[in-house]
Amino acid sequence: MSKVLIIGAGGVAGVVVQKCAGLPEVFSEIHLASRTLSKCQALQEKAGKDRVVGVYQVDADDSAEVAELIRGINPSLVINVALPYQDLPIMDACLETGVHYLDTANYEPKDEAKFEYSWQWAYQERFKEKGLMALLGAGFDPGVTNVFTAYAAKHYFDEVHYLDIVDCNGGDHGQAFATNFNPEINIREITQKGKYWENGEWHETAPISVRKDLDYPNVGVRPSYLLFHEELESLVKHFPTIKRARFWMTFGDQYLTHLRVLENVGMTSIQPVEFEGKKIVPLEFLKAVLPNPGSLAEGYTGKTCIGTYVTGMKDGQEKTIFIYNNTDHAETNKEVGAQAVSYTTGVPAMIGASLMLQGKWMEPGVWNMEQFDPDEFMERLNKYGLPWQVQECNKPFEK
Repeated sequence: MSKVLIIGAGGVAGVVVQKCAGLPEVFSEIHLASRTLSKCQALQEKAGKDRVVGVYQVDADDSAEVAELIRGINPSLVINVALPYQDLPIMDACLETGVHYLDTANYEPKDEAKFEYSWQWAYQERFKEKGLMALLGAGFDPGVTNVFTAYAAKHYFDEVHYLDIVDCNGGDHGQAFATNFNPEINIREITQKGKYWENGEWHETAPISVRKDLDYPNVGVRPSYLLFHEELESLVKHFPTIKRARFWMTFGDQYLTHLRVLENVGMTSIQPVEFEGKKIVPLEFLKAVLPNPGSLAEGYTGKTCIGTYVTGMKDGQEKTIFIYNNTDHAETNKEVGAQAVSYTTGVPAMIGASLMLQGKWMEPGVWNMEQFDPDEFMERLNKYGLPWQVQECNKPFEK
């Protein structure tokens, strides 16, 4: 039984709070903090005041303020579901106060649309010396897709050679244009150059320029575009036999049309502009006028399909499998009042936290999900709402 502090109060945090609240034998006491206290209070009401015993206002950009909050609560673990810009200040606060750390997305600097693990991997020795653990990217992608790869490598292959991670949201929220998670982070992610690993080096592509029409189980054929995603960076490091690794995400034509118009008129820029005597960032303003992803759950229909195609060698023969999950938006809304994209990120964060607190995944240092034994995590996915399937494929994804 352990006390936890959850930082963040968006759609993913709402799922994490409720899922942790449902396991009092693991999460004995839950505290919640974010920049906006009213959001914490709303989640406290949803989960029950007997489970979320404390709510707090905190500036997660301010490491000293976070450390002061941690000292007052004295948790065993901080679950960071705030913004990626805030990963390093929160990690610094955990080091200062002697608390374990978990997040769902890697750090990126606020003034540059670039994300990579180098900043957080640099904390390895400091966490190790203090006997603390940091688990990085414990969402779905990154997160579950990393564990899918580790599970495939352990049970289906002698060597993994090709990896294609695919992310399809086949749902309909009825909005003309909306993002399924934080608009600022989402748009920064997809407007930067694509990147994939092949033959020992990274290759770049123009943003949203490489398309495949892929057939997703229980969803159907959807246009899918090559992006860079952070799990590729850790997976090619930890599975050095990989010859090529790519990431694909679905976007509808209407979404891309809106995005191109917004980009053409400068609304996706992260460079400040002067407006009525004040400096504003266009993308931050756009985020303020777009629908809140947490508000999309009601009436959202359809399913997601996220998974990993793995091709490799087993007993001298090449084979390909697809490990995937389908999640239904209406069902997640019924269970926790969240759409499926929030749900698929929040549930793995709770599972990763539970494995850490129970000592099953616990080693000082900074780690990615695929570096631990995947079996119990995979069992808990089935148990806590993200059942998965393994499909044997007749041919490789693509050579």
